[in-house]
Amino acid sequence: MSRESVLSLLRESSGEYLSGEAMSRRLGISRAGVWKAIEALRQEGYGIESAPNRGYRLRSAPDRLREGELSGPLAGCLVGSRLICLDTVDSTNTECKRQAMSGAAEGLVVIADEQTGGRGRLGRTFQSPKGCGLYLSALLRPQLDPVQVTDFTAWVAVAVCDGIEAACGVRPQIKWTNDIILGGRKLVGILTELGLESESNALEYLVPGIGINVNHRLEDFGPDIRDMATSLARELGHPVRRAELAAQVILAMDRMYADFPENKEEYLAKYRADCLTPGNQVQLITPAARQEAYAVEIDDQFRLVVELPDGSRKALSAGEVSVRGMYGYV
Repeated sequence: MSRESVLSLLRESSGEYLSGEAMSRRLGISRAGVWKAIEALRQEGYGIESAPNRGYRLRSAPDRLREGELSGPLAGCLVGSRLICLDTVDSTNTECKRQAMSGAAEGLVVIADEQTGGRGRLGRTFQSPKGCGLYLSALLRPQLDPVQVTDFTAWVAVAVCDGIEAACGVRPQIKWTNDIILGGRKLVGILTELGLESESNALEYLVPGIGINVNHRLEDFGPDIRDMATSLARELGHPVRRAELAAQVILAMDRMYADFPENKEEYLAKYRADCLTPGNQVQLITPAARQEAYAVEIDDQFRLVVELPDGSRKALSAGEVSVRGMYGYV
């Protein structure tokens, strides 16, 4: 843990020198303990300079997702107040649910470098190769009825767009209801799961999971999704530090959760501005059939209003169908 704490202090110093004595006092460890943590970080690829009578400063860092990279920027947040950073996990959502059932407090965020069983909506898989993406889930325990969180994924989508914009300077769009799009291809998948108390049907926990394609190359995508997926690195033309992106996404999630559900007008307006589905011919896909429709608008419940070939209109909820463009993914 001292290693993560030392890294956090070096991050906070923003490239300025920080003395070993100052770190020792702040962390309550010996100066020898500080030195050991510095050496361990150097072995992991962190470029840490040292100078007599000045101390240490961080000059370069590998693309790592770890507590020491994130705890400083997230100080004071509820979402991200506790972090679990894993090399590999079956699914960050599944781990969050395991933590929830063990009594973990809300605000926990689970981050993984790789998922071996990443999941999307309707039982689909979410490809999560090692070292490429940002895969994270948050454990939340809102004191609300289940019916009050039916549109929560839409709020999460807006927060993810906010976080990506803050980190990368580009704002992606939303394909109804939970896919984030950049350059006409899928950049982010979102899956929200909840737990109910069996007897009362009360909401016990809410787990939004977010998978972002960050530094994927074309060959990192499987052949089944290669034509419809993209990454931030491919669209921006340069790699993105995942820790910086993670911090901004979690900060946006924290702001959003503080606003939920009272500040609905702001998030509904943002969702409508970001959503590219209205105004397009789409396919409504269910296990039984596909049907052509025209996407008209997003209503006040974040539902997609479509016009069917017979002229009738229908408001779709997220769990009812998948929506796909008539002439491609979007």
